Amino acid sequence: MDAMHAQLPADLWTVPYAGARFPGAKAVAERPGLAAGANCQLFAYAVLEHFGLAPAPLRSSELWDDTRTTVRVGAPEPLDLLLFNASDRAYGAHVGVWTGDDAVLHLCAEAGRPAVWSLADFAARPRYGVVLGAKRVTRRARPS
Repeated sequence: MDAMHAQLPADLWTVPYAGARFPGAKAVAERPGLAAGANCQLFAYAVLEHFGLAPAPLRSSELWDDTRTTVRVGAPEPLDLLLFNASDRAYGAHVGVWTGDDAVLHLCAEAGRPAVWSLADFAARPRYGVVLGAKRVTRRARPS
């Protein structure tokens, strides 16, 4: 297991997929956290927060267009966000966290729980066949 994966708390590995629990959703406002589940964005942002980053609660297309808290990068580094879709459109894109060595940590309906897939695993599925690119979160969490 990758060193980054080993640093994640056990409860992050058991988050159930819940498509209705996305950034800005009423369900998340009423019941914050991941115990009730998460979609791909909410999960990815929790992973980044664990490592001291402060991602803005953006949906896929907002994330792709954002220049205030993220930058597009040509080659991903660990903790960069990767966006996948069936087309080259960011709307509705799937978001995962690049952990290095051709590994993307993500949460999707197909797996039901967090999983680590290679880029080939994504390419083998039409709904994730297009890699839009990578975004790096530039905002750090304030020390508590």
